[in-house]
Amino acid sequence: MASSNALLTESVLGWSIFAIVLLVILAFCWVYIRKYQSRRESEVVSTITAICALAVALITSALLPVDIFLVSFMKFPNGTYKDWAANNETRGQIEDTVLYGYYTLYSIILFCVFLWIPFVYFYYEEKDDDNTNKCAQVKNALKYTTGFVIVCAVLLLIGAFVPLRPPPNQNATQWDKMEYMVEEFGNNGLAALSFSISSLTLIGMLAVITYTAYGMSVLPLNLIKGTRSIVYERLENTEDIEDIEQQIEKLKSKCEDGRPLSTRDRRNLQDLEAKLQVLQRRSRHLEIAEHNCCTKVGSALRPVKILLGVFFILVALLFAVALFISNLDKALHSAGVSSGFVVFGTNLTNPLNELLLALQPVFPLDYILITVITMYFVFTSMAGIRNMGIWFFWVRLYKIRPKRTRPQALLFLCMILLLIVLHTSYMIYSLAPQYVMYGSQKYLLQTPLPTLDQSFGNESTAAPSPGNHTTATTKICDAAAPEASVEEGKVCQRSSKPP
Repeated sequence: MASSNALLTESVLGWSIFAIVLLVILAFCWVYIRKYQSRRESEVVSTITAICALAVALITSALLPVDIFLVSFMKFPNGTYKDWAANNETRGQIEDTVLYGYYTLYSIILFCVFLWIPFVYFYYEEKDDDNTNKCAQVKNALKYTTGFVIVCAVLLLIGAFVPLRPPPNQNATQWDKMEYMVEEFGNNGLAALSFSISSLTLIGMLAVITYTAYGMSVLPLNLIKGTRSIVYERLENTEDIEDIEQQIEKLKSKCEDGRPLSTRDRRNLQDLEAKLQVLQRRSRHLEIAEHNCCTKVGSALRPVKILLGVFFILVALLFAVALFISNLDKALHSAGVSSGFVVFGTNLTNPLNELLLALQPVFPLDYILITVITMYFVFTSMAGIRNMGIWFFWVRLYKIRPKRTRPQALLFLCMILLLIVLHTSYMIYSLAPQYVMYGSQKYLLQTPLPTLDQSFGNESTAAPSPGNHTTATTKICDAAAPEASVEEGKVCQRSSKPP
C-alpha cells in the first residue's frame, strides 16, 4: 500500500511539472504568434494552426527532461530502487507511458508536416483570388496537399516493408499474400513511424545547420550590440522630416509666379509628400515608444543584456566542445554501427556531461539545466529564422517582422521548427550521452572479497556464492552497467526516447 502511494506521488510530481510546463508553453505560443502576425492579413484558421504547431514543437522538447526526471526518480542516491519502483512491471508501465507519449507527439508532427500545415497554407493561398468560393478553396487546397500525403505514405510503406520478409507459405494465394502484407504493416507500424521520423530528422539537420547555427551566433551578438536609442532615432527622423520639407518648399517656390510645375516636378512633389507622411507617422510611433515602460526597462537592463550575450557565446562554445568530444569518443571507443555507436563507460571527459552529473546532488538543478539546454536550441532556432527570414535556396520568400508577418510565413516558421525539434532531440543525446540516457541513476556493483587459497597460501578471488562475502560499490549508470535477471529487470533504467 505504501509503495502504491509512493508511486502515485512520484508520478503525479513528474506529470504535474509537465502540466505546468504545458500551460506555460501554450501561453508563450499565443503571445509569440500574436506578436508577429500581421493585423491586416490575420486569419483564425492560420493563427490557430501556427499556435498549435509551435506548441507541439515545444512540448516535444519539454518531454525529454520529464523522461529523465521519471527515470532518475526510480532510485535512491545509493543505487537501490525505491519501494514503488522495486517491481519490474511498474517500471515497465512508466517506461511504456513515456514511450507512448513520444510516439503520440511524433505522430502529431507527421500529421502537421504532411497534412495540416500544407492544407492551411494552400487554403490561405487560394483565398487571394476573390472569385474563389469556400468549396473551391478547400478543393484546391486538398489537391495540392495530396502530394505531401503521398510522400508520407511512401515513407511509411518503406519503413514497414523494407526489408520485406517473404510469406511463410510460398504456394499461398494472392489474397493470402495480401493479408500477410497487411499483418506485416500492422506489426511494423512503429518501425514505419520511426523511419518516417528519421527521414524528417535528416531534413531537420539541414534546418539546424542553416537556422540554429545562425541563431546561436546572432542571438548573443544582438544582445551585446543592442538596439538604437529611441532618442537618437527621433532626432534622426526629425532631421529627415526637415530635409524633405525644405525640398517640398523648394519645388513649390517654382510656381509662385503662377507658372505650372513640370510633369517631373509634380511627380517628385508627390513622392516627397508621401515620404513626409511616412516620416511623420514614424515620428508619432517613436514618441509613443519613448514613453513606453518596456523601453525604459529595456534601457535599464542594458548591462544585463550584455552579460547575457557573453554568457550565450560561452554556452555555444561549450556545446561545440561537448559535441566534438562526444563524436570523437564514438569514433574511437564505440561498439560500432551495429550497436548505434554505443560507448561503454567514460573514455573521454565530456564537460557538459560532467556538469550535469555534478549538479545531481542539488535537486533539481540538473533537471533545470537540461530543460534550459533543450529550450536554448528552440529559442536560438527561432532567433535564426526571425533574423534570416524564410528562404528557398537564394530566394527570400518571407520576412519575420513584428505585427507584419504574413500567415504563410508563420506556417513556414512552425514547420521548420517542428523539423528542428526532431533533430535537436537527437543531438542532445550527443551533447551529454551518459546523463541523457540514464539521468542521475546509480547502481550497486557487487564485488567478491578476496579469499585465502589454503592449498597455495595465496589470496584469490572466488566466484560469488551464498557463502562468500561481497562488497557493494555505488557507481554511476552507463552503457557498461551489468544486466540483471529477468525477474529483477534492468540494473539501470534507460530513458524511453524511441530510436
